[in-house]
Amino acid sequence: MTPRTETPETKTTAAPTSAGAVAPKMIPIALPFLGPEEGCAAQAAVESGWVSQGPKVAEFERLFAAACGTAHAVAVSNCTTALHLAFHALGIGPGDEVICPSMSFIATANAIRHTGATPVFADVDPRTFNLDPAATAAAITPRTKAILPVHQIGLPADMDAFIELGRQHKLHIVEDAACAIGSRYHDQPIGGHGLMACFSLHPRKVITTGEGGMITTNSLELADRLRLLRQHAMSVSDTVRHAAKQVVIESYTEVGFNYRMTDIQAAVGVVQLGRLAEIVQRRRALAARYDRALAAHPFLSPPYVPADVLHNYQSYAVTLAEGTPITRDALMQLLLDRNIATRRGVMLSHLEPAYRDQALRHPLPHSKQASNQSLLLPLYPGLSEADQDRVIAELFAAFGVAAP
Repeated sequence: MTPRTETPETKTTAAPTSAGAVAPKMIPIALPFLGPEEGCAAQAAVESGWVSQGPKVAEFERLFAAACGTAHAVAVSNCTTALHLAFHALGIGPGDEVICPSMSFIATANAIRHTGATPVFADVDPRTFNLDPAATAAAITPRTKAILPVHQIGLPADMDAFIELGRQHKLHIVEDAACAIGSRYHDQPIGGHGLMACFSLHPRKVITTGEGGMITTNSLELADRLRLLRQHAMSVSDTVRHAAKQVVIESYTEVGFNYRMTDIQAAVGVVQLGRLAEIVQRRRALAARYDRALAAHPFLSPPYVPADVLHNYQSYAVTLAEGTPITRDALMQLLLDRNIATRRGVMLSHLEPAYRDQALRHPLPHSKQASNQSLLLPLYPGLSEADQDRVIAELFAAFGVAAP
């Protein structure tokens, strides 16, 4: 598999150094796997004359639901709006609490706040970086209305434990599956274990529509309500109105949102979804190469993956051992100086200025350690083995040890 596209932000061509030598090309942290087929699909949508939410969105939803093994999928503008819409549809609002990890992209907590509810941060499992069921149970109060486990960087969370907590305490289980398309839990695709699952289609994710999101559910009632709310709560959809042979005057039954996906995006998504198995297979093969090489590293540990899940490796996270001769941030800078991009471990939302006014109710020692001692390595379908070997060699050289 070879690279199919590069964006202006991630060009990988070599550049002359100040001394006149040619520096090694930049290896980006990620690249979307796009090609002419996606371009042709987008062009066909434009030429069809239907460029807003229409028949291609409906097709993409059917295919996405089938890929996730769910009865329904509802396309929206991005994963943040997907999460917000899911909570709004459940009636979650001011005075309510939703338990989630602080160790997640800030959109996880933001979507809860968008409803007026309070995100309550619980600690993660130090091995998986996923929300810890025991820490979650300790955070439940009479105001808790839902639990939001995150499938961190594509690794499925312990859904059996969360579903049992939901049953015991009568709580909704909504999955933040932003990174998890193509992952499996107990040999079932992520998407239908909780009441709803929310996916991202951002370019950093496994498949992309540029921007976009999807909500999967097995509830027809919820799917109908989500489709109503995403389009201003309009009583009659655009597709029905345009197909009608008589004048149709719509009404607006409640305050809704404009969270629609366009047919141009959906056309790209249909092609991307057809490549999902190939993309996940390539990501897993590259992750296995990292695993084998890093098993011999004295200071870096490959990610832990439970035996009962299939990881799509949306990102590949390594953890630095305590007492390493260089810090995580110093290692990142050293690699960047050698034209290799990395990213810090998953952020801690409660430390951001937007959340400093919210008191932390529960200690998060594992979250802090996992975030501070981990970093994400380049991994994308177009990453060549030669470039990956260069990353591996630099990871060993940074610590003064020979690569295997």
